[in-house]
Amino acid sequence: MGQYRLLRLGEQLRQEIATMIMRHEVKDPRVNEFLSINRVEVAGDLAYAKVYVSSFMDDNSVRRGVEGLQSAAGFIQSTIAKKLTIYKFPKLTFIADFSMKDGYEMVQKLNNLEAARENGEEEAKGE
Repeated sequence: MGQYRLLRLGEQLRQEIATMIMRHEVKDPRVNEFLSINRVEVAGDLAYAKVYVSSFMDDNSVRRGVEGLQSAAGFIQSTIAKKLTIYKFPKLTFIADFSMKDGYEMVQKLNNLEAARENGEEEAKGE
């Protein structure tokens, strides 16, 4: 399958899974609407797809949510497979992705350093 088609399929899977989470179709109590599906990487032979999940919640909540999604993977696969017309549906594997949270924390640190530098310059001018 072409690379563009794999990317398009990954994006479609991401949207479908995110919609299922938002509509509370996944009944597992560990899965809540604050989970975000960052990206889906589909293997070239359509055997597997890695689903990267993140949130601004604490790390343990994200891990519990990923466990809930992994236990509901069969339900999610069968529900989406009924909507899509592809000859082989990939097996979904959910992975906790903390890059969004790490990036946010990095921006906060940079903003704090910038504010500290500006305060230091103001104090030097005032002396």
